[in-house]
Order: sequence, then structure tokens, then C-alpha cells
Amino acid sequence: MSTPITSAGAAADMPHAGALIKLHDLSRSFVSGEVEVKAVRGISLEIVGGDFVAIMGASGSGKSTLMNMLGFLDQPTSGEYWLDGTNVAGLDARQRAVLRSRKLGFVFQSYYLLSRTSALENVELPLLYTLPPVMPRERHRRASTALDGVGLGARVNHFPSQLSGGQQQRVAIARALVNKPEILLADEPTGNLDTRTSIEIMGLFQALNDNGLTIVMVTHELDIAAFCKHVVVMRDGRIISDTRNEVRHNAARELATLDSAEQQAKLA
Repeated sequence: MSTPITSAGAAADMPHAGALIKLHDLSRSFVSGEVEVKAVRGISLEIVGGDFVAIMGASGSGKSTLMNMLGFLDQPTSGEYWLDGTNVAGLDARQRAVLRSRKLGFVFQSYYLLSRTSALENVELPLLYTLPPVMPRERHRRASTALDGVGLGARVNHFPSQLSGGQQQRVAIARALVNKPEILLADEPTGNLDTRTSIEIMGLFQALNDNGLTIVMVTHELDIAAFCKHVVVMRDGRIISDTRNEVRHNAARELATLDSAEQQAKLA
């Protein structure tokens, strides 16, 4: 566990030693006109290192708001958020940025790639903002390694328009991994993909998780959540179930089954 960044007013109690993420009574409210909207209501949750968590729920359940708070894109109205021993409450913008760059990688439903920039240059982008600065040759090396890791080593000079949707998402995953985060936050990462490509992406996530990466993923698809180790379901801003997948789907086997079905269809 890394040395925590201290924060003014941090609570004295540390989270459980095995928890990489610990939320205690976390809430987020918004004011819309004269109405207070309670998007997240008193959530308490622990995620251990090496877990693979799906956060599910209908539209308006609070899952995206929760994900935004986990990624420091939004701040809770009340409650505590501990990240690897650091109480996030009270950190200033610079401290949050440092902690984010050290610990977190982000993948979204829309790939957010720069259209006039190569795959390699897209993956290099996070390295332009690190401190101390990463020199160009090292940026190229790290980005190339990250693209190799997601199976796109031969596509480093391709532009997004020359890549399929699944390949663009792999570039986005490589970009999220280039700083070697401890946690990957994925918001509907298969939402724009067909069935086969979705399973391929889940296979990549399972391989990354098997190598120790902690993954927290928002999804509304039950068949996608079935690839995860841990499923949290939200409704009306609260957690209504928190279960382990005792028998979870294996992406390699699912792809083999899909291949077999397609082959039989061709022979029919």
C-alpha cells in the first residue's frame, strides 16, 4: 500500500486493510430548481484489490453518479471515500489530480479518441500531463507497449477512422493503462459494441484482472455483468444487492461456443 496523501479534516479511522476502495455512508444530492434530487443515498461499500466489480441499475439508479465520484469527476455531498488508505474528503484539486494519475484509469462507452491523431498518439496523451514529465522516446515506448498489450501492436499508426469499434475501444483501454493504474474504471465499455466484440473486450478485462488489475465497471447488461466476480445492483441511489458470481462466464469459452454456433450455421 502506498503512502497516503494526507488531507485536512481526514477521519482518524483507517479503512479495512484489505479494502482498496472503501465508501462509508456516501451521498450525492443535486438541486434542480426548487427540488433536491438525491442521486446517491448513503452507500457503504468495500472493494478489495484484485476484484472485478459490475455496478448495475436502471437509468436514474445512481450508478453513473457513483462512478463519477469514484473517479473524482464529482464530489460527494456527504460521507467518506477512502482510496488505498487515503481519505479523499478534503483533498484539493492538485492532490486529487495526483492521486487520480497514480491510481486510476478510465474507459468510457464513447471512446473519446482524437480523430486526427494516430492510435499511438492517442495512447500517449495521459503521459503529457504526468509529473515529472515523460520524455518523447519514453512516451512512444510506453504507448507502444500498451497497444501491444491489447493486441494492436500492428495498428499504432492507424487513425480512429481506420479502426473498427472494438479496435477503437482497445485503443481507449491502452490509453487508460499507459500510466499503470491500480484501478480501471469502465463506464458501459461494451455499450456501442456487437456481441462478439463485447465478449472479446470482456476477455481482455478478465486477462487484465487475472494479472492483478482491479476493475470497476458500470453496465446495464446482465450478460456482461456475468463476466465479473462481484455484482452490485443499485436502485433509487441505494445498493439493493451485493453478491459474488460463484460461477461466472469465461470469455474464451464463450467465444469458442460462438465460433462453434457460427460454423454449424454455415454448414446447415
